[in-house]
Amino acid sequence: MDRAPGPSVRLKLTLSYAGFLMLAGALLLVAVGAFLLRQGWWQTNAAGAVKATPGTLFLRGFAPTAAAVLVFLLVFGLLGGWILAGRMLAPLTRITDATRTATDGSLSHRIRLPGRKDEFRELADAFDTMLTRLEAHVAEQRRFAANASHELRTPLAVSKTLLDVARTDPNQDTGELIQRLYAVNTRAIDLTEALLLISRADQRSFPREHVDLSLMAEEATETLLPLAEKHGVTIETSGDFAPTIGSQTLLLQLTTNLVHNAIVHNLPEQGTVWVRTGVRPRTVVLTVENTGEKLSTRLASTLTEPFQRGTERIHTDHAGVGLGLAIVKTITQAHDGTLTLTPRPAGGIRITVELPKGGSGSPLPQRRH
Repeated sequence: MDRAPGPSVRLKLTLSYAGFLMLAGALLLVAVGAFLLRQGWWQTNAAGAVKATPGTLFLRGFAPTAAAVLVFLLVFGLLGGWILAGRMLAPLTRITDATRTATDGSLSHRIRLPGRKDEFRELADAFDTMLTRLEAHVAEQRRFAANASHELRTPLAVSKTLLDVARTDPNQDTGELIQRLYAVNTRAIDLTEALLLISRADQRSFPREHVDLSLMAEEATETLLPLAEKHGVTIETSGDFAPTIGSQTLLLQLTTNLVHNAIVHNLPEQGTVWVRTGVRPRTVVLTVENTGEKLSTRLASTLTEPFQRGTERIHTDHAGVGLGLAIVKTITQAHDGTLTLTPRPAGGIRITVELPKGGSGSPLPQRRH
C-alpha cells in the first residue's frame, strides 16, 4: 500500500519526550513564581502599581534564569528523547528488517531477539514462529507441485504415445485403444479433482455446519461395501453419536478415503476393517483400522505425503492417484484436528482422526449424498 511520507515514530517519541519535559519544567517554574508571589515578594501600592521591592528585583533576575532553564530542558529533552527512542525502537528495527527479508523471498532468516520477555520480544517470537511455519508450508507446497506435475504429465504422455501408435498403425484395434485412453483420462480427471479438493480444504473456503461423524462412517461404509466384498474384506462399524462442526462434504470425503485405503491396502483375502467413532471430553474421534502387511513407524509417518501409496512410492498396482491420505491430512488440519497413524503389531495400520467437539445436543438431520 502506497502511503504519503510522514514523521518517523522515533521523531514522534522524541518530540513527545521533549514536550512533556518542557511542560513539566514550565509548570515547576510557574509553581515557584506563584510561591514567591504568595510570600509577598511582589508588593503593590494603593493604586495597584507594583513597587520595586527586593522581591521584585529577585523576580526580574529569576525570569531570564527560568528562560535559560526551559531552553536547557528543550535541548536535553530532544537529545535524550532521541537517544532513548532509538534504544527502545531498536527491536522494532530488527523486526522490520526481517520482514523485508521475508518479503524478498528469504524465509530462513530469524529475528531471535535477545533479552527478557516484553511486548517487542513477544512480537519477535511470534514472527519467528510464523516464518518457521510459512517456510515449512512453502517447502511442502513446492514438493507437492513438483509431484503433481510429475503425476499429471504421466497420463498425458501415455495418451500421446497411444495416439502416436494409432496414427502410425491404422490396423490397430480401435476398441482397445479407446479403452486404454478412457482409463488414462479417468486417472487424469481423478487426480485433478483430488488436487482441487486439497486446494479447497487447505484454503478453508467451505461452509461449516453440525456434522455427526458416525453418520459419515455409516455412509462411507455403505458406499464402499461392494468394493470390500470384491476384495474379500469384512467391514465392522461401531460407535455412538460423534458431533463436530465442519464441512459435511469434506468430512464425508475424509471418511471415505480412510475406509477406501483400509480396504485396498489389506490382506489378499479374509481381511478386516474396523471403523469406530467415539466422544472424548473436548473432541470426537474417528478410528479406521485394518489388517495387512506390517509397516514400520518411519514408513507410516510418510503415508500422508502426496503420492505415497502403501509400501511403494508413486508406483503401485492400485489405480489410485496417491492423494488419499494427503487429502485426509489436509481436511483434518482445515478442521483444526489431529491425524495419527500407528502401525499395528500384527500388521496393518490404525488411523485416528480427532476433531473438536461440536456440541452435546441431539444430532442434527444430515443431508445424504
